[in-house]
Amino acid sequence: MSERSAEMAKLAYRCLENKKADNIQIIDISEISVIADYFLIAGGNNRNQIQAMSDHVEEELGKAGYDPRQIEGYNQSNWVLLDYSDIIIHIFDKESRSFYDLERLWKDGKPVDISDL
Repeated sequence: MSERSAEMAKLAYRCLENKKADNIQIIDISEISVIADYFLIAGGNNRNQIQAMSDHVEEELGKAGYDPRQIEGYNQSNWVLLDYSDIIIHIFDKESRSFYDLERLWKDGKPVDISDL
């Protein structure tokens, strides 16, 4: 796991927090998957908030020199996925977060507290 991915995760967390995301979780998946080092999972209350969170993350990570490899689900905004290679950010509405339950699916990953990054 790189310092770069930890820095990206920290910045993304702060962006989500700034836009009042619900229950932000960071999961270290570096030892169980090659797709990324961290998953960030957050919830939003409505389409506008979810899009605002996505926009803010993209803008701030862009200012720091990190460009997304791919963004999915922005228009529907029930699950927006921002793929930055080293980190993958999932922003859900309440219903979709409960349905997909990524925290359970990736339970072999290590939960990370923001203060540990």
